[in-house]
Amino acid sequence: MNLTSLKFTILIIILIFLTGSNAMCQNEADFVMKAKALAESGKTADALNILDQGIEKKATSRLFVQRAEILLALKDLSGATGGFNQANNIEEHSGDFGLAKVYALKGDASTSLYHLGMHLESGFKKSERDIMLEPAFSSIENRPEWRQFWKKERYNSVEKNFAEVESLILGKKFEDSKIILSEMKRNYPDNEETIYSEALFNIGSGKYSEAVAGIIKLTTSDPVNEKYLRLLAKAQEGQLNYAGASETYTKLLVSGVADARLLLSRAECFRKTKETEKALGDINRFLELYSDDRSAISLAGKVEAESGDNLKALEYFSKNLKLHPDDADCYVDRANSYFASKSWEWAARDYSMSLDLKPDNSDAWLNKGIALISTGNVKDACHDFKRSYALGNQRASSYLSKNCIGR
Repeated sequence: MNLTSLKFTILIIILIFLTGSNAMCQNEADFVMKAKALAESGKTADALNILDQGIEKKATSRLFVQRAEILLALKDLSGATGGFNQANNIEEHSGDFGLAKVYALKGDASTSLYHLGMHLESGFKKSERDIMLEPAFSSIENRPEWRQFWKKERYNSVEKNFAEVESLILGKKFEDSKIILSEMKRNYPDNEETIYSEALFNIGSGKYSEAVAGIIKLTTSDPVNEKYLRLLAKAQEGQLNYAGASETYTKLLVSGVADARLLLSRAECFRKTKETEKALGDINRFLELYSDDRSAISLAGKVEAESGDNLKALEYFSKNLKLHPDDADCYVDRANSYFASKSWEWAARDYSMSLDLKPDNSDAWLNKGIALISTGNVKDACHDFKRSYALGNQRASSYLSKNCIGR
């Protein structure tokens, strides 16, 4: 075991000891995840109650910030102000960004920008892009105070370079990003933003091994940096190293990152490594928070199908269709399950429903044709093979040559 892995292992053991191994809502991150899920479903009173329980157990800045964010969304500016101030009392500057939003909504540009300035000088510093896209600041962005505030350099050269590289990569402008990255490597070769930018570029270019090597350098000195670990997991998945990626997602969750979607990401990795029980455990934990989530229910069905329990898979897929009757992919999921069990007529019916909603799915046309061939309906099957081939599915050509010559 290398030094980095040893550090991670020790950290995980310590965190597990501190947080315990109880069920949901027994540590800070769980309280936050549960509150987010309740708030997103409109159950804000329940969300606030969950956070109050967490605060009673152990008051932390993150719990107060999350509580204040919910109050801010409810336009309770007084309550939000109190929450962000309480967060600041526990951890300096942790509530300043929230306070900047509150005072912007009040129209108090001076106080808003005071807190925004404090935020930008702290370890909680958000990117310029995140700040410019924050809706709360729209009420003061045309004020002279706002323009004066940004006359001061708030981001250094390497931060600006990173932001530009990230934007270009997201826009798939790799050649342009490569030019800026070369400048960063020349001027700031050992800077963390430079190393991270290069890893981001390598992932965008499909050079996953190089990306992993770069991120490992960063995690050696900062083993639980959320940004680094998220990128590492993405690179590992690109390598098809799903066991490594699931371990990285575990590090994120154990370190306290309150993002329930990480459970689904880890479940997908467990699915790829055939660790069915672990995958279903993560999916069920996610579904406790978001019971109607389409992607989670779909993933549960796929895991069950691949483990050989097609009946259980059909239960999940049918549930998804009840919840999301206008989603073409939900029909495809159930059709694939019928297809695997050779229930050809049912499969053809669901593929047909999916194609009514999404007619450019070449695989659905192909599989519907195969299902129809298996029922003896060659005429309609050939029509479907032709549609699939016209949409660029080369696999359809063999079915056309075998079944449809002269038709």
